[in-house]
Amino acid sequence: MGEDGFWDDVERHLVRYGGPFTPAVIESAAGSFVRDSTGRAILDFTSGQMSAVLGHSHPDVVATVRESVATLDHLFSGMLSRPVVDLARELAATLPDPLERTLLLTTGAESNEAALKMAKLYTGGWEVVSFAQSWHGMTGGAAAATYSAGRRGYGPPIPGNLAIPAPYAYRSVFGDDWRTELDVAWDLVDRQSAGALAACLVEPILSSGGVVELPPGYLEALRRKCDERGMLLVLDEAQTGVARTGTMYAFERDGVVPDILTLSKTLGAGLPLAATITSAEIEERCHERGFLFFTTHVSDPLPAAVGLTVLDVVRRDGLVARAAELGTRLRAGLRELAARHDCIGDVRGRGLLQGIELVTDRTTREPADKLGRAVTAECLALGLHMNVVQLPGMGGVFRIAPPLTVADSEVDLGLDILDRALTNVATG
Repeated sequence: MGEDGFWDDVERHLVRYGGPFTPAVIESAAGSFVRDSTGRAILDFTSGQMSAVLGHSHPDVVATVRESVATLDHLFSGMLSRPVVDLARELAATLPDPLERTLLLTTGAESNEAALKMAKLYTGGWEVVSFAQSWHGMTGGAAAATYSAGRRGYGPPIPGNLAIPAPYAYRSVFGDDWRTELDVAWDLVDRQSAGALAACLVEPILSSGGVVELPPGYLEALRRKCDERGMLLVLDEAQTGVARTGTMYAFERDGVVPDILTLSKTLGAGLPLAATITSAEIEERCHERGFLFFTTHVSDPLPAAVGLTVLDVVRRDGLVARAAELGTRLRAGLRELAARHDCIGDVRGRGLLQGIELVTDRTTREPADKLGRAVTAECLALGLHMNVVQLPGMGGVFRIAPPLTVADSEVDLGLDILDRALTNVATG
């Protein structure tokens, strides 16, 4: 079947679930590259869906999948296997006290659903606070706590969800004064709350929200806001966990331990694996109160075995330090591009999760939506896959997240292609 037939079948048989599909038929992937049906290599600066931290088709992951699928892939959800218990133990070893009890699931949305149900059951409350630019998933509770997209046309979200602004210094009316912004936000929460606050669910770096990083000190202040109100702090590290930001988990930089931590994308290195991790005290009270999260693929052995392999490779190959080193290289390259391209208004991020925001004018910071789309297309034409986030009130923001296994030369190649794409689009 030729490509014409392929796209005819796409139009005839697929449900569209977001923006337009990338105009390429992907046939294979290895390392930092995917290859299309013409054999062209495309440098993947999104790690798949921000997930493939070990690159595509990593040999250790391939070996684990081959062995597991041939011996132990899926079980009745009430049965346990060694990979599940081993992964729970190994995750606990990477985390500070009291995070020691793990529920293994499949997606980030699912892990956030479990976290929210635990928080509500534990506290007896039902109100959830999240950032106005958040993305926590597309299922009921997670979608109700997601404000960056997808809220209109589906009926009422789950009651009790409240939004506060993220500390987006580049565009906030508060500028760098995030403490005042935080105080004002929580004053509004208190005025709107029905007295049943259960959880604050946030990302340490809002990725789909435009690569907005919480400044030093913010997470500690947010922790205090939660403690003052008897609510749990839930951190969603779907995209920032497992070495991506130059520490094993992004919250480590701040020395603030959440009550519940959710992991997904990076934990499975591209395979469907997620985790909800909490303390013994929270888990025991929830269990006593009848916590129920019995799903088809809870505690599945095959993805758990892959998660063990991911942790082993990250540790063996020193990928935490490598992410910090590569992040410094990437950040320097992006800043150099910003010095030469006036359309780059801001560079931000941490480790191997970086973002650049495009504007039509640096003084007015006028968003550059069309420019973002044009640069994305030109990057693809030149052999680089990029993802641009376009939300109301901001310019086109490129999320740049190559795998932790990316080579120095591949980082430089990506920067070079981005440079050429910006130049080509600017000169028409």
